[in-house]
Amino acid sequence: MSMHDEMILILDFGSQTTQLIARRIREQKVYCEIHPYSIPLAKIREMKPKGIVLSGGPCSVYDEGAPHSDPALFELAIPILGICYGAQLMILQLGGRVEKAEKREFGKAELQVLNTEGLFAGLQTGEAYHQVWMSHGDRVEVVPDGFEASAVSGHSPFAALKHRSQPFVAVQFHPEVAHTLIGTDVLRNFIFGFCDCRPDWTMHSFIESTVAAIRKQVGDSKVICALSGGVDSSVAAAIVHRAIGDQLTCIYVNNGLMRTGESEAILRFFREKSKLKVIDVDATSIFLSELKGVVDPEIKRKKIGLGFIRIFEEEAGKLGNVTFLVQGTLYPDVIESVSFRGEAPIKSHHNVGGLPEIMKLELIEPLRELFKDEVRKLGLELGLPEEAIHRQPFPGPGLGIRIMGEITRERLDIVRQADVIVLSEMKKHGWYRKVWQSFAVLLPVQTVGVMGDGRTYEHVIAIRCVDSRDAMTADWSRVPYDILGIISTRIINEVRGVNRVVYDISSKPPATIEWE
Repeated sequence: MSMHDEMILILDFGSQTTQLIARRIREQKVYCEIHPYSIPLAKIREMKPKGIVLSGGPCSVYDEGAPHSDPALFELAIPILGICYGAQLMILQLGGRVEKAEKREFGKAELQVLNTEGLFAGLQTGEAYHQVWMSHGDRVEVVPDGFEASAVSGHSPFAALKHRSQPFVAVQFHPEVAHTLIGTDVLRNFIFGFCDCRPDWTMHSFIESTVAAIRKQVGDSKVICALSGGVDSSVAAAIVHRAIGDQLTCIYVNNGLMRTGESEAILRFFREKSKLKVIDVDATSIFLSELKGVVDPEIKRKKIGLGFIRIFEEEAGKLGNVTFLVQGTLYPDVIESVSFRGEAPIKSHHNVGGLPEIMKLELIEPLRELFKDEVRKLGLELGLPEEAIHRQPFPGPGLGIRIMGEITRERLDIVRQADVIVLSEMKKHGWYRKVWQSFAVLLPVQTVGVMGDGRTYEHVIAIRCVDSRDAMTADWSRVPYDILGIISTRIINEVRGVNRVVYDISSKPPATIEWE
């Protein structure tokens, strides 16, 4: 399963913040993985985790069909931390009782620590209050034998619990969210105090083990990689190149849906600085004719994906007997594609399917255990240039999903010019790296305007800027009005065919980051 000596296993019960738990643990230089709550016990034994975290979740433990993990977890002699739903499940499975609370707790609460052994080591007790974040409607009423309260809050007599002799601890609050000010202390006490982990999972150690694993996997076979110019594929190519050098060939397909100057910059870097072999294919006209008249977003995504696969396959065929394909799949893609409780994944991920089956290629996915910020650290450690690493994420289907309605050359020109203005002003005013993404979207709406003395009837550009840490959730960015004003004036003055600019103030969920 995992090539890591030490790991913490997180069982996911469907909480919005399960990924945050993983990131917080990794920030302590300890490796961890998220798996569905239903993973078989035999598989857990095989993984040999040093500790297990039971995540929160939207259900109530006694709902019909509520997710329950195997109660035999508690017989594995492994330290276990239950968070929120996970805490209630632990109490229920070990013989306690959970009931609907008269007063639900949502938001900030004051925690009073009773016992500083274990989870609260190093924190103040007694009259000291610690701010924590609660989100639950049930509470523990009767504790199982052997358990005692280690902290209380206004509405929870058992805001945290510990077992007297077993390494089982439970918290009713969420240590992983920023509003819980003692969250890092609590998680550190669990992973270092209870689980006895060593903080030695670093990017340097990641490169060493990954390079060795790739060499072993590949032997002397030929490997190809699709280079998109994005951070993920660039870093994936760089680490595989470090492992196997000339056995790797990268193929860059320009589908005509890239931003201005983007492809050229990445290709130049790889050719001049890294001695990587890159084949460059301009397929703009093929893609545009394929997309003529297509309006439905999913069909667009599929056509772009399939067109890419076809050209890629052709080029790879010319190289002769290739065995492996490198993909820049990241950990959130892996998690989103393993659906929780059998529900459908949210979007079809362009890089998790399709190509390998058709071409009978084996996959190399060197980044599939990493979050985006970890990929950036890895890229810098591998010597990729700062600007390539801190590029904002760009979707696989490119500008194709930033033009609502049909994709045409004229519309691509409009959205490209608007995009250049958005990015250059964001950079100029020091906002480019403050946000996760900032871009322009062309709407299929025409509105009335006035230019000079004439009445115009032209396109609308929407500006989308969001703050996020890993694209799973996002909030719209509070970009200062004067910067938005400059962007708007420039777009209306400089981009022909646009007479109105609007700003998108929706968060994810319920809206996605991209418009399609």
